[in-house]
Amino acid sequence: MKSKIIIIAGFVVAVAAILLFTMKPSDAPAPASSASAGGSGSAAPPPAGVEISMLYSSEKKDWIDAAAAAFQKLHPEIKLTLKAQGSIALAQAIVDGKEKPTIVSPADTLVLNLLVSDWQTKNKSDLFATSGDDAPAPLVITPLVFVAWEDRAEVLLKASGGVISWKAIHKAVTSNEGWPAIKGKSEWGFVKLGHTDPTQSNSGLQALLSMTLEHYGKATGLEVGDVLKPKYQEYIKGLEKGVPKFEVSTGQFMTDMIRFGPSKYDVAVVYENLAISQIENAQGRWGTLKIYYPATTLWSDHPVAVTKGDWVTPAQKAAAKVFLDYLKSRPAQEQALAFGFRPADPTVPLKTADAKNPFTRLAAQGVKLDINPMAQPPDGQVVRNLMMMWTRVAAR
Repeated sequence: MKSKIIIIAGFVVAVAAILLFTMKPSDAPAPASSASAGGSGSAAPPPAGVEISMLYSSEKKDWIDAAAAAFQKLHPEIKLTLKAQGSIALAQAIVDGKEKPTIVSPADTLVLNLLVSDWQTKNKSDLFATSGDDAPAPLVITPLVFVAWEDRAEVLLKASGGVISWKAIHKAVTSNEGWPAIKGKSEWGFVKLGHTDPTQSNSGLQALLSMTLEHYGKATGLEVGDVLKPKYQEYIKGLEKGVPKFEVSTGQFMTDMIRFGPSKYDVAVVYENLAISQIENAQGRWGTLKIYYPATTLWSDHPVAVTKGDWVTPAQKAAAKVFLDYLKSRPAQEQALAFGFRPADPTVPLKTADAKNPFTRLAAQGVKLDINPMAQPPDGQVVRNLMMMWTRVAAR
């Protein structure tokens, strides 16, 4: 009996040895992989060679390009296709089916709400997850600010109690006296206001919303009915008399403001990050150009998310999450500071010892760390009606 057991045991050992010797490396179980750089490590890595695309607002192009270059060194197995476009144009391109990106990031929730509303109306489905980790979340943030030549700004500040207001601008713009209507110099002529076309540019749409919220004394709760009131529409029409030309690009009229000085624009409405990137170019040309913060802050929070479109495969979704994890990682968020953006990650400080940090370097030009309370973006229907109202009463 014992001899039988010994023979059987020997046979089993021999078979096991043969299998171990002949088994291919690919047949062996793979070791558990660690989380990749910038990845969460919570999901299986995407297959090599997967291609993903990102459609994002153009004002963050320099940062996205720099971050993507660093990401590709860490993840050469993921192929990135990046396209920068104006927020309103990119939203419309997605609704029209002209663009089918894996990842979308407009400049702010204002346009995102418009996109979500228009997509739902047309397709009866959600373009993004509505809750959980896959729902749109801020990538970087930047407030809307006024940039003005200091002598003009001082007059506006005195006329409106220490904060540049639309009410003071409206009084000067609508008066046939021009700047003297608010005790400015007669040689300055009429007030020249700069902002982009609200139907084509997100910063222009934000400027329109800023005017509207101040007019109604609101920071939240704007309704479609507010947009329909004749007195309000006359107010907007009056303000827009001060804009020489509604540019499509915020960067274009900011460049013109620096190139031609107050002969072109006295005061303009732009993103803080754009003002930070260009304001030093203005010094010594036409006087001092400075940044001023409105009483109510409108944030461009650059929401980002993977789309739920039927063109996105599971492998692409997995790869997109790896890229988004990197963009939200501390190294990428710290890198955003150099481009004038405030990190969405609250653990990344704005004030650092780095001499190149614009949030400390440009304090003399008006850059502030702490700013005023934030307004709540209205829903997509209100945004759509704001744009329609502006086209009816102010476009030219």
